[in-house]
Amino acid sequence: MLKVEGIRAGYDESMVLNDVSLQAEIGKVTAVLGRNGVGKSTLIKTIAGLIKPAGGSIKWMDERIEKKAPEFRARSGIAYVPQGREIFSALTVEENLLLGLEALPRKERKELPGEIFEWFPILSEMIHRKGGDLSGGQQQQLAIARAIVGRPKMLLLDEPMEGIQPSIVQLIQEVIIDIASKQGMGVILVEHSLDLAFACADYYYILDHGKVVSEGITDTVHKDLVKQHLII
Repeated sequence: MLKVEGIRAGYDESMVLNDVSLQAEIGKVTAVLGRNGVGKSTLIKTIAGLIKPAGGSIKWMDERIEKKAPEFRARSGIAYVPQGREIFSALTVEENLLLGLEALPRKERKELPGEIFEWFPILSEMIHRKGGDLSGGQQQQLAIARAIVGRPKMLLLDEPMEGIQPSIVQLIQEVIIDIASKQGMGVILVEHSLDLAFACADYYYILDHGKVVSEGITDTVHKDLVKQHLII
């Protein structure tokens, strides 16, 4: 389990997160919702190790990691797919995917798992194409696949469905559900759309002004009660 307690974090002297706590279970999808600018990306970057918290703790598998480097977190099973994808445009699809194996111990860096191409068939078709030649939706699939090949225990996704065509959105939702329920991977999904998040999440948190203002089980909550926190 990943457990965040009382996290305070931000940029320079400006605190974006104020006493944020949440937990995410392996094998479950946890959605982090909120309007633009409320701290969702700051939270996910803090969990990934890209932002050093000013206070609070992050526990992963019963170990405190808030002072650990991003590389340590990646090797311990936390994978991060940033907003904007950040694939290597000059490398081929295959080369991008092989880089994802670097999170594994050297002896386990063998071949790419076949299920990657079952989840994302287009990547098999474009295996020798440069990443920069792919469409936005195809690049997003590549970014997620690159993270998954390292067999993480927790996958952090920062708005993976933003600006993507509906058919690809549905595909990504199905993959998220599949890797959680069948592969036993935990997923933290940052999303601003309630409907997109609730289509695949088991539990949700809503951030507003750097704090958690609502949380609950997605199957039992009335969406109208949640939407009030997302209206500008």
